[in-house]
Amino acid sequence: MAEKLKIKLTIADRVYPLTIHPDQEEGLRKATKRIEDMIKQYEQNYAVRDKQDVLAMCALQFATQVEQRVIDKDSDELDLAKKLNDLNDLLQDNLS
Repeated sequence: MAEKLKIKLTIADRVYPLTIHPDQEEGLRKATKRIEDMIKQYEQNYAVRDKQDVLAMCALQFATQVEQRVIDKDSDELDLAKKLNDLNDLLQDNLS
């Protein structure tokens, strides 16, 4: 088992020291970069002075993306199940 890695991530001008598994580092750094980019975008496009408001909007945007993926996945699974049932019915009809 790999040893833990100590890293520091900066989000909204605050440093967060973390102890992680080495295989988590890339994902955490990419996520931090996305958050920082989103913070800059909100600060440039809106007159927001409070970092907490910006972070709340970032959290809302990320949570919305996750929930939309779940909704899309459920919809895709229903579509796939219907297509499989239709295909099964077609095969049954042709084999009878």
